[in-house]
Amino acid sequence: MNIYDKAHDLAKALKESQEVADITSAMKLVDADPESKRMLDDFRLKQNEVQQRMMSGDMPSPEEMEQMEKLFEVLSLNLNIRRLFDAERRLSVIIQDVNKIITDSLQHLYGAEQL
Repeated sequence: MNIYDKAHDLAKALKESQEVADITSAMKLVDADPESKRMLDDFRLKQNEVQQRMMSGDMPSPEEMEQMEKLFEVLSLNLNIRRLFDAERRLSVIIQDVNKIITDSLQHLYGAEQL
């Protein structure tokens, strides 16, 4: 068994999954509405800025995090954006589950307390 072949099989299965199809169709709906696209683009830009700052050790204030949560809630009122967020969440769960399966399979190497 070649691990890289299995990884490519997994990548293909993800690419062909219903979750990715749902994200693609939701993105098309958002892209077709200029106001929705602008709102989502602005949110993603702010989200990336916060994530970059967090990765460099600059934690956002509670007020800033609350502002991001409120912005997310406002965006979620848009049905097409909410559909996209829901599809992205479902794909994220699958990726987390796959990561856990892989990590758990190596647990015996390092012991339960280290993974």
